[in-house]
Parts: sequence; C-alpha cells; structure tokens
Amino acid sequence: MDQVSSNDGTSIAYDTFGSSGPGLILISGAFTDRSYYVPLATALSADFTVITYDRRGRGDSTDTAPYAVEREVEDLQALRDATGAVYASADSSGGMVLFRAGAAGVPFDKLAVMEVPFRVEGAPPAPDRYLERLQEFIAAGNPGGAAELFMVEAVGQPQEMVDSFKGRPMWTSLEAMAHTLVYDSLQMGDSELPTDLLAGIPNETLVIHSTGSPAWLQSAVTQTAAALPNARVAALEGQFHQVTQEVLVEAFKGFFR
Repeated sequence: MDQVSSNDGTSIAYDTFGSSGPGLILISGAFTDRSYYVPLATALSADFTVITYDRRGRGDSTDTAPYAVEREVEDLQALRDATGAVYASADSSGGMVLFRAGAAGVPFDKLAVMEVPFRVEGAPPAPDRYLERLQEFIAAGNPGGAAELFMVEAVGQPQEMVDSFKGRPMWTSLEAMAHTLVYDSLQMGDSELPTDLLAGIPNETLVIHSTGSPAWLQSAVTQTAAALPNARVAALEGQFHQVTQEVLVEAFKGFFR
C-alpha cells in the first residue's frame, strides 16, 4: 500500500498492480473500497499498471470535514500526479467523480465509465428524502439504518435478503462505510442526466452497460454517451450492473491500448 496526500491533507491509500503498461486508475462506486478491484486489477496487470484506491472515508484512506464533491476530484488529481496514470475507469456512482474530474481538466487521455445510474425515463423513482434520511441516520449514530435504506430503497434488494446480512462480518464492513453513502448521494445530486457537465468533457470516453441490466439503466448509458462530445457505447455481456470480468478486460485492452 502507498499513500498520497490530497489538497486538504486527506491521505489517500492506493495499491499498484503491474509495472510495465500505461497507468490505469480504477474508481469504485458506492459501498466498495480498493479491495473490490483486486481480481480485475490482477487480470489487467499484464497490460496496464493498474492503480486501485480507497476513496476518502473508506478503507485505509482518511477523511477531512467538511465534505464537498470537489475534494474527490482533488483526490483523483493527486493520485494521477503521484502515479502518472494516463487512463481512468469508474463504476456506478464513482463515474460522477470521474465526470467531474474530466470537466475540471484532470489530464487523462481516455476514460471508461460503467452504468452511472442516472434516473432517466423508466427508472424507478428515487427514495423519498433520500439524502436527508441518510444524513439523519449517520447523525444519529445508526450506520446500519443508512446501509439498509441504500440497499432496499435505492438499489431495490429484497428486505429479507438485507435482513439476512445483519450480524455477519460483511454487515460490519458495510456499516463502517455507510457514512460515504452521503458522499455518493452528493456526487449524484438529483440523479438527473447532467447534460451541461457532460458537454464539457473532451476526453475520449467508453460508456459501458451490461446486457443483463434493466432497460432503463441501459438507456441511461446511451443517453450519457449522446451527451458527451467524444464517446461511444459498449454493450458487454454480464449480469445486473456488472460485466463479466473476461469480457471487460478485453474491452479495456481494445479501447485503451
């Protein structure tokens, strides 16, 4: 593990896989830290120098109040400066970090983004008072309530499935990251397609969706690509909100290399 200091003094922890190919930073979505990417980073390491990191407030990275969406752009800039990475890829709500970085001029040659869940026509409605309720749970010292709200009302997992997680080590890990659900919600804003932001991103961008994701999420991807000045869509084999690793590796090699 290495660390880099962001503008506000937050320490960002990162790992490096491979050493000979061009640098590729992987940016995680909600409820995940750098450990999520170990299998993918390992598979990509023959062709890229892959950097995985803990977004602020997660894993081995520290946190500095108050939070603002711009701080995560600064974190990514610091990581890019420290590693010299020329490419970046993001999953789900982590894509908003990358989109904000692209619009701010963080100098990546190419970007890839997987299914940022913008609520286009056909999407399920956003949970009522979602951000406010997350903040209330965290302020009350109830991270499990925030985790349950996200998993049941935002993602749509069955209540009985979420109940079965409670009391397990995995649930403890989720509670430890639950406060960062507020951060992801702030990154997503109103979850509408941010056409003005996307129009200001000049980077060549691969916008990916899984063939196993619902129609509204696939539509969100095509609309995202249409709003970007220099983008194309890749429909890749996979399951709900997840692409098969072997297929994703080949897509990255074809696009980035």
